[in-house]
Amino acid sequence: MAPVKRNILSYAALAVSAAAYAALAYATPRTGFAQLVLLYAVVFIAYLYVCRQRIHLWHGIAAAILFRLIFLLATPALSDDYFRFVWDGRLLAAGLNPYLYLPTFFLQPEAPQVPGLTQELFGQLNSQGYYSVYPPVSQAVFWLAVQLSPQSIPGSVVVMRLILLLAEAGSILLLWRLLRKMALPEKHVLLYALNPLVIVELVGNLHFEALMIFFLLLALYQLFYHRLVWSGMAFGLAIGAKLLPLMFLPFVLRKLGWRQFILYGTVVLITVVAQFAPLVNLQVLQHISQSLDLYFRKFEFNASVYYLLRWLGFRVAGYNIISIIGPLLSLVTLVAVLSMASVKKLGSVRRMAGYMATALAVYLLLSTTVHPWYLTTLLALTVMSHFRFAVVWSGLAILTYAAYRTPTYQEGLLLVALEYSLVLLWLTVELYLYRQRRHHARLNG
Repeated sequence: MAPVKRNILSYAALAVSAAAYAALAYATPRTGFAQLVLLYAVVFIAYLYVCRQRIHLWHGIAAAILFRLIFLLATPALSDDYFRFVWDGRLLAAGLNPYLYLPTFFLQPEAPQVPGLTQELFGQLNSQGYYSVYPPVSQAVFWLAVQLSPQSIPGSVVVMRLILLLAEAGSILLLWRLLRKMALPEKHVLLYALNPLVIVELVGNLHFEALMIFFLLLALYQLFYHRLVWSGMAFGLAIGAKLLPLMFLPFVLRKLGWRQFILYGTVVLITVVAQFAPLVNLQVLQHISQSLDLYFRKFEFNASVYYLLRWLGFRVAGYNIISIIGPLLSLVTLVAVLSMASVKKLGSVRRMAGYMATALAVYLLLSTTVHPWYLTTLLALTVMSHFRFAVVWSGLAILTYAAYRTPTYQEGLLLVALEYSLVLLWLTVELYLYRQRRHHARLNG
């Protein structure tokens, strides 16, 4: 096909995607599974096509920003977490610590009256009986959103979305710069920038992985120039957005060695402590540990290995043994991460990012809960490699929303099995081809 014709088709695909994103943002409820899958298939096929063409890089990045802007005034359709964001923000605006109180506390007559904490908002919360687990960077955004729009939930949503959109723009630019430094094709940045799951889940559905990814990529970028203090501060802020980056510290150690890691770790620790200190005391730590314990012992969604072990547990014990399997799988993940980090010194940022992606993939495959937006960090890290299983996974993850087709939540286990079967098949093929390339490289060397 002639280059001019390919370009025309690429821009046509982007135009169709814009219309489909508008429908996803403003006319697709979570219960409309068939419509959701159809529209998502349209944008995902267009995404795959455009990423394979020689479209001008900055045109692709501009389209990626435009697609995110389409969601600016939309109410998050596939997630109701934002109600808790507003709840926590209103507590902070009133001078109260969101880590100290269960939402149910404010239904009691003796509870302080907080502007905006209404019965209606309480009824929208999906975590009425749990303490807040959102780290300080996220809490700061909640507070700012409420300060700028104290009376309006849609207004607060717009503020939060603008902040996440800016973070996403920063992540795209950082990925582009990292790809250049790693001598990888610059157009691979579009694998993240135009990815429908990233667009729909982070900016569209208001998930704060967007902030974590930005600070994590900033830490990698600064580490590329060996700016340990700046990188450590960015890494600490990534932890302050989501706790997940804690699992990557062993790889930073293997990259830097003990002497430099002491400085790096000290900067990370100071940054994290400075964020948590104003809000955290012994009681708060107890509340956070309770919530994390519930996450590993009670919550389950879109899992792979865990669902197989759960099935086996029902056959052997006669009941769901998640309280045993959840912590055990977490321990296995920890051992796997430490084992990977102990193999050899990581000589480059690119190699370190590859090990981080591997660790995250292991974590997700062993987790009891894998929401679609959890995959966005994996996608960002694998863009800096030749592996594309995360792209495949991002296309299949939309199937998890089958659980919300009816008001009675019911997960479609056949769809979950299809999702993981295809992802693991693709990963197996990629690993085989990777080993074949390494084998040929050794022979030719």
